[in-house]
Amino acid sequence: MEHYTVEQVAAQLGLHVKTVRNYVREGRLPAVRIGKRYRIAKEDLAAFTGLPVAAPAPARRAEVSSIVQIDGIARADMDRVSTMVLGALAGEPSGLRVEFVHDEERSHLKIIILGGLEETAQVLRIVDALVRE
Repeated sequence: MEHYTVEQVAAQLGLHVKTVRNYVREGRLPAVRIGKRYRIAKEDLAAFTGLPVAAPAPARRAEVSSIVQIDGIARADMDRVSTMVLGALAGEPSGLRVEFVHDEERSHLKIIILGGLEETAQVLRIVDALVRE
């Protein structure tokens, strides 16, 4: 059975959250209280509105793919950059993927970054700071 929060119901009906809470408190809209929050069953909302209820739209998420190329970087410097970048990301569940490809013959490093916009921007700031040192 699918349930909605008061905020989701308010958004679907174009009402203020307080209005939906009042409907629940008055008993006009059936709901179950879980902790300090109400949950409204999809069927109860459909009966209340007299209309079939559409599922809420999934949250938007933007992702980016980036490749950073750094020329003139020796193996020791590549190790330092990769360690610093991965260390900064350790323990953060971001869904970010970062890979390092070093070409020792040409002395260049490619950093491949796949993930969310803010997480990628964070990695790019770290790489920028390391390259400027």
